[in-house]
Amino acid sequence: MKTIFKAIRLITLIALITALASGCANNEPAAGNGNQPEKSKLIMGLDDTFAPMGFRNEKGELVGFDIDLANEVAKRMDVTIEFQPIDWMMKETELNSGNIDLIWNGYTITDLRKEKVNFSKAYLENSQIIVTLSSSEVNTKADLAGKNIAVQAESSALDAINTDPDFVSSVNEIVEFSTNNEAFMDVEAGRSDAVVMDEVLARYYMKQNGQEKYKVLEEDFGDEEYAVGIRKSDTDLLNNLNKIFEDMINDGTYESIYAKWFSEN
Repeated sequence: MKTIFKAIRLITLIALITALASGCANNEPAAGNGNQPEKSKLIMGLDDTFAPMGFRNEKGELVGFDIDLANEVAKRMDVTIEFQPIDWMMKETELNSGNIDLIWNGYTITDLRKEKVNFSKAYLENSQIIVTLSSSEVNTKADLAGKNIAVQAESSALDAINTDPDFVSSVNEIVEFSTNNEAFMDVEAGRSDAVVMDEVLARYYMKQNGQEKYKVLEEDFGDEEYAVGIRKSDTDLLNNLNKIFEDMINDGTYESIYAKWFSEN
């Protein structure tokens, strides 16, 4: 009789374990198939010094073109969005470790970044320009031979410079900074001779600090596009975001936000 009871208990235990295992399997999304649980909050990683995309106003509030776009997207997704300033050099690591859900702050599409993240549809065009002081004798790329170039570390500006090895070998030093503002200030202090950065930010910075103080060279480091960086596993989020971008363009919301931050349409 004891043997029968032991057998019954063993069968019951096995059945319970099997049921629990089956339940867990049914509740977990299949890896890579895009069936992630719906999120109630999205954490957006940004460089909070990157005006006019995402930066702090005189009250310390986060404002900007990307901030307004993200708030509108979150409203249409019916989720809460949290803005998380990050070390821009660690942006892909922050994303793929789960600390943030989006890289969204003038984030340029590049082939190297495509290996680490999925990109949304592009939503803004940009270029990498060269800026000097108006009093500088530098007027061409060739004039920068033997000079110091300021740039933000791990930026698309640095990537663009490095695609021109002849230029890199001709300059004295490429000086990397944590933020674009620091790079600009190094030129203003006379330690660097020019800065290479996103035109969107450079034009805004010059407008705020006196355009007559600066000179933009006719030559640049090429055109590019901004998009949102998303984990490769978050395919549902990617598809939803792309659909909302399309809706915002079609109903005029995108144009309205654009007009708020940029003088030209």
